Amino acid sequence: MTNRAAFFDLDKTLVPGSSLFLFARGLYERDMTRVRDIIRFAAGQASFVLMGSERESGMKSSREAALEFVKGRSQEELRALGREISEERILPRVYPDIANVISQHCESGDHTYLVTATPVEVAEVVANGLGMTGALGTISELDDEGRYTGALIGDILHGPAKAKAVAELAGRKGYDLRECAAYSDSINDLPLLESVGHPHAVNPDRSLLRTSRARGWPVHELRTRRRTLLIGIPSTLGGVTLFASGVAVGGWLARRGQKKSGLRLGRG
Repeated sequence: MTNRAAFFDLDKTLVPGSSLFLFARGLYERDMTRVRDIIRFAAGQASFVLMGSERESGMKSSREAALEFVKGRSQEELRALGREISEERILPRVYPDIANVISQHCESGDHTYLVTATPVEVAEVVANGLGMTGALGTISELDDEGRYTGALIGDILHGPAKAKAVAELAGRKGYDLRECAAYSDSINDLPLLESVGHPHAVNPDRSLLRTSRARGWPVHELRTRRRTLLIGIPSTLGGVTLFASGVAVGGWLARRGQKKSGLRLGRG
């Protein structure tokens, strides 16, 4: 049994932007989510791409939209959707260089885990697609029939909660955190990075970049395009135009949804 593991954040570390937003887009294309929910997911995505970090308001909006969507659905249904949409939208967007890092850890005998605020059902599918050992993610409550209640079990796996979950996993599996590695883009994951012996900053936000340089941590820059291109806006446009374009896109989505079905698409 190995006493080493490597822990990877998902959003902006393995893929550009938000995996939850990519999942929501997949649902929208299947006419399975409300227009207002895709806009709320988009608000969370904007905080990732434009602000460079996870804003609490954006995370709350995306989380509430996700919980509203899954309420009353079965866990198996979500797992099936997760497999389909991950193969279509999430796995193809994984940075090749970080996928190679995961492979190198596996070849060295290390266990590898995703540690993300994304729902654990989706995180497990992505981890499996990358040949990883497993995943830690946000857990939603199930009723006796295996359907989601619309509530969470515990907190969203974010910030200090990630470090706590990893410490608990290490205790169960016998990992020596001094020998373990962690990879993240966000200063919000500083507790996780500080808990391991080999922290790495990947596509770091400004605060994490400053901290990493001050502490001598390795920094990996995998982004090959400007942030604005990650959401399809020409790089020559300024911040005001970006905001206006986002509002215009949101309005177009809303009008399209109203033409199709009044207030929502798909499931009632």
